[in-house]
Amino acid sequence: MRYTPPYMMTDPEEVKRLIRAYPWATFVSHTKKGLVASHYPVLVDESAEELTIVSHFGRPDDRNHELGQHEMLVIIQGAHDYISASWYEPGDLVPTWDHMTAHLYGVPEVLSDEENYQMLAALTDHFERHYEGGRSLSENEAQSRHEATGAIGLRMRVTRFDARAKLSQTKSADVVNRIITELDSRNPTLAAEIRRAH
Repeated sequence: MRYTPPYMMTDPEEVKRLIRAYPWATFVSHTKKGLVASHYPVLVDESAEELTIVSHFGRPDDRNHELGQHEMLVIIQGAHDYISASWYEPGDLVPTWDHMTAHLYGVPEVLSDEENYQMLAALTDHFERHYEGGRSLSENEAQSRHEATGAIGLRMRVTRFDARAKLSQTKSADVVNRIITELDSRNPTLAAEIRRAH
């Protein structure tokens, strides 16, 4: 990402907060055959001391990415939206795009079959808990263990990250208030993040 000091996120805890809120990730690998990209949900590995994520790939994506053989880029895209220049002071004509984005780098570790199943169960439980009557793989472990063989689990310790929270930090308080007012109805999540940043 472009070097933009006013917007840089350097606190791993803030990056974890972003991942927890926006767990749908883009995985990018530079393989022998060229660039490969896939999309899967991720969780923060809360048991790890360092910033670490867990996820899974459906087969044969693991082979397409040469999983575990080289560094991978994982992109987390948080709240974002177009910021109209009409919300600025007269004469300030250049619009922008406010966003929260993190690029995570590391070499993923391929999980064992048992670790893979436990990770898939945790992933399912994590998302199902938000639904009335949410399901669990434990309801039919024999079947879910069989189906789990179609996935490859991974754990990636993030060795470095490049993250931005571009949330109108360089604008005056009046302009920021106008931006928040405009976004409150069309993108309340981004409005809340801008409010939090200011």
